[in-house]
Amino acid sequence: MDVEKIATVVPVADLPAAVGTWSRLLGAEPAFVDGDRWAQFDVAGARVALAGTDSVTRHPALLLRVADVAAARAEAVSAGLEAGPVETGPHELRCLVWTDDGTEIVLHSRV
Repeated sequence: MDVEKIATVVPVADLPAAVGTWSRLLGAEPAFVDGDRWAQFDVAGARVALAGTDSVTRHPALLLRVADVAAARAEAVSAGLEAGPVETGPHELRCLVWTDDGTEIVLHSRV
């Protein structure tokens, strides 16, 4: 699997409130905010994303940007992992994958 970027994604119930909290916590303003759906912080060479109404999971997860979500999903399945369907989001294609111990990984690529 050719991973282009790695981030952590944290689902939140109230994105505007969470952006304020995380801005204070990280000492930085978000690099990107999409209404009540999504926000990204780029701090210390890492990315932390907050998923509001566009969350695909209720648990913190690893977010992996790949060149081809369908191919990455197929690799995950061939490795014996459970994977959900590839879905089209507002800005990306995405797929949820579960490791053997239940860790959730969100594969995504640009449309």
